[in-house]
Amino acid sequence: MADRSPDENSIPDEAWEKFLRDSESGAGGDAPKEPSARARLVAQRLREQDARGESPAGWRTGPASQEMNGRKARRKKAWGVVGVVAAIAVGVVALKPSLLPGDPFGSGEPDVAVSPLPAETAAPTAAPGEARPQTPTLDEPFAGSPALRWADGEAGIVLPKATAVGGASKGRVEEALKLTRKLLVGANLDPKVLRGERPEAALGVLDPKQPELVDGLNTALRSPSEKHDPLRMFSRFDPDEVRLVGDVVKTRGRVTFKKGEYTGVAVHADYTFVYPVVRTDGSTEVTRTIVRRVLDVELSDPAHYNVTPGRLVVLKHDEEAGNSSCGVHDGYLHPEFPSKQPTGPSPSGPTTDPYDRSKELGADGSDACGTVSRV
Repeated sequence: MADRSPDENSIPDEAWEKFLRDSESGAGGDAPKEPSARARLVAQRLREQDARGESPAGWRTGPASQEMNGRKARRKKAWGVVGVVAAIAVGVVALKPSLLPGDPFGSGEPDVAVSPLPAETAAPTAAPGEARPQTPTLDEPFAGSPALRWADGEAGIVLPKATAVGGASKGRVEEALKLTRKLLVGANLDPKVLRGERPEAALGVLDPKQPELVDGLNTALRSPSEKHDPLRMFSRFDPDEVRLVGDVVKTRGRVTFKKGEYTGVAVHADYTFVYPVVRTDGSTEVTRTIVRRVLDVELSDPAHYNVTPGRLVVLKHDEEAGNSSCGVHDGYLHPEFPSKQPTGPSPSGPTTDPYDRSKELGADGSDACGTVSRV
């Protein structure tokens, strides 16, 4: 074998230092091919530097290297979390692509605006636009309905700011407005009343010195008939037939007030209530019944009328129910379901849109039971 000079194929000291430092820190690696005498010399020099406190940063303790390893570990862990979240998100989107904004897969279905509508402050000029056709479900009972954007229950009964009017003080106007709200809630939103129970809260707002009305309502609740029908004032469902889906009834309308007789306060309310229901026979098919009520009441002046202070006198009340069987007068609303044959007489009146609040009740001039264009 030919002789080699001492520097020929020699491994630089820096390489040996790196190998020894890596070995000390546990990084491992293959040792450079070098005569054992050379390795001993380099190791000896490093030990002498260490004894004098001259070791390079990272040798033995290696704070800089440990900090870097720590950063790598945290970054790797973060990517692991992000990876899991991304995997879950991909799985959810695969099951329900509609969760993605826009229309990334070109389904052609537009986004549905579900932001709530502002409170109604004046009579609308047209019916609400058509919603995207969707089938209501137990989880989404207002799907496909304009009421999806309406307020929930009592939140939809927004009272105007009370001001003194026609000799009636601001406080008296406030009292009239609050009593009207209590009547609307008690007659149309109370869960017990909707299940067919007696509407005690609503009856407690009415003046008992208006016997024709109050006695007539009590008769209707006790023995409902075509002549005495509690549905003219109260929304009620047969608990043996249907139940509400969830605990939300959609509500939209407005309340106004003006000077009444003498120092009385006259209040006008026009509200539509949308009730999602399901049959109690185990079916999961959901439908909706829509009830619109127009109410004129007055907190009359006890100085001029024989009235009970703090009670409302009903001047006029009208109602119209959409999607309820015709010719049934048992005191309950009876929603029709698409999968079931209609009960009662066939509708003979015109087709109307129960969501159209731009028209007055009875604007078609017909008293016959008709059909609804949508539910």
